[in-house]
Amino acid sequence: MSQIQRLYRLLISAASSLQSPFLLLVRVAWGYQMHLTGHGKLHDLSKVTGFFTQLGIPLPGASAVFIAVLEFAGGLLFALGLGSRLIALLFVGDMAVAYITADREALMSIFQDPDKFYAAAPYTFLMAALIVLIFGPGKFSLDALLAKRFAANASSPKASSRA
Repeated sequence: MSQIQRLYRLLISAASSLQSPFLLLVRVAWGYQMHLTGHGKLHDLSKVTGFFTQLGIPLPGASAVFIAVLEFAGGLLFALGLGSRLIALLFVGDMAVAYITADREALMSIFQDPDKFYAAAPYTFLMAALIVLIFGPGKFSLDALLAKRFAANASSPKASSRA
């Protein structure tokens, strides 16, 4: 094997070993920020309801409560890595609606002025949610811990005798 191939394999191995710590960082940083955003919305639901009304979102009062609770509780779950992909999917929907309703100009400028798209408030939350939705929460998550526990229980002799 050539020296270049060895170096390339070393690079791949090193980069792969950073996947779970990176996913942990993404989940904790943006999950906590989403939690804080939801906390703010929960403490001023009338303002959020008014904003949703102004944007033309259907059932603005119920939508405000749903989004506030999703962001508050979902942010914590996302940070902990519990139900990560489901929460990430809900966050993707939340951020897509945010782009469509509140940041439409930024969304429409994705190709003509990408900086405007990247600078919009939903962007980092959307990217964090997509990363976790696609790649999962990583090894350092409650989802991974539960998966390991379920796998151990499924392969135990007691579980086999119940089948």
